[in-house]
Amino acid sequence: MGFYSRYIAPGLVDCACGTKPIAYQRRKLIPQATGVVLEIGAGGGRNFALYDRTKVSRLIALEPEPGMVKRGRARAPEGLPIDWLERGAENANLPPASLDTIVTTYTLCTIPDAVRALAALRPALKPDGKLLFCEHGLAPDAETVKWQKRIEPIWRPLAGGCHLTRDVDAMLAASGWRVETAERMYLPGTPHWAGYNVWGSARPT
Repeated sequence: MGFYSRYIAPGLVDCACGTKPIAYQRRKLIPQATGVVLEIGAGGGRNFALYDRTKVSRLIALEPEPGMVKRGRARAPEGLPIDWLERGAENANLPPASLDTIVTTYTLCTIPDAVRALAALRPALKPDGKLLFCEHGLAPDAETVKWQKRIEPIWRPLAGGCHLTRDVDAMLAASGWRVETAERMYLPGTPHWAGYNVWGSARPT
């Protein structure tokens, strides 16, 4: 891991993930989580304060990057039990049917093999559990996609490996998830090439 990746990228990514439009998206999604929750790529802990502590009994924060774990630990609120797993989602090795909710927000864009990671976590979800997701990715219009493809090779190394052209719906389907609810829009005040959002809930197929 180079100097930039270790010391600079975590701060830049954390700052980008705290913008007002993204914070608004988080506030819509995170309070829906219940029971034992696994947050994929918990990162700097931007979601922690948004969990409804009357509904969440335990939070498992999955995050492989040491710099982000340090920021997340500093943001951990009182009254929310958090267990940290400092490894990738594909190596989570959680007991079968041990989770009520899996949460992913602005994470699938950076996981090297997001399909494999999502597939690996399915067995850990209880039969009545759900995946809550809010992600950015491949835009629906050709002009924006053209710019996403142009910018991505420059953007990805600067933004901690963030891909602009990942198809969220396709990744969920390929990893064995069935989308139950979904909303889509370009976030206001955000460049279209980075701001196409998809959010909702899914269950294993």
